[in-house]
Amino acid sequence: MKRWALIVAALYVAILVVLTVPVTLLAFIPKVGWEAFGIYAEWPYWLCLAVMGISQFALLAVPVRLAGLRPVTRGPIWKTVLAGGLMAGALVAGACFSIEELVFADHPPKGNADIWTFVLLGLLTWFIWALVFLRISRDVPPSDFVTKHCRALFKGSILELLIAVPSHIVARCRDYCCAGWMTFIGLTMGISVMLFAFGPAVFFLFAERWKRLHPKPE
Repeated sequence: MKRWALIVAALYVAILVVLTVPVTLLAFIPKVGWEAFGIYAEWPYWLCLAVMGISQFALLAVPVRLAGLRPVTRGPIWKTVLAGGLMAGALVAGACFSIEELVFADHPPKGNADIWTFVLLGLLTWFIWALVFLRISRDVPPSDFVTKHCRALFKGSILELLIAVPSHIVARCRDYCCAGWMTFIGLTMGISVMLFAFGPAVFFLFAERWKRLHPKPE
């Protein structure tokens, strides 16, 4: 079943790669054109994709055990908990970037203190939500834990997009250099985590299909 988890994680990364340019063009029309493809030449972009792909694979640690009818130990639970907490932190950081550009426009606070503050806030959110997800894992069966886990991430991504989308529209209507780039970070975080939350559902579909095509002998 780990092979299917790798396939799901790879498909998730592939979807993000395919959506990168269309979403960028849609967010910055008409100021961005063919140069949007330049993102594929940037190593931070691929580093972020690697982190997202590894996180998706880690999130599937518990579903892999469930699909294989094996006991769910603390190891897989911790992997799923940490992956979910990281995505929650990304949502909070993305929302903070969106709100800052909405409030300060082209006059953000001087220096990079605000950026590091958002990063630290995201890390703190990662820690807090990891504890929340860990507590949930102790109160419900593993199958319900995965469902609650993904449902929380999905709802969080919707809430974050409700902040990022209007903020981006307002920012794009203002006439200043690089208008909308910080809100664009919020958009990418919301979309990425929303797709991330569907990973276990896709995995179970693949696993169920595999079992039907390769039934175990009686």
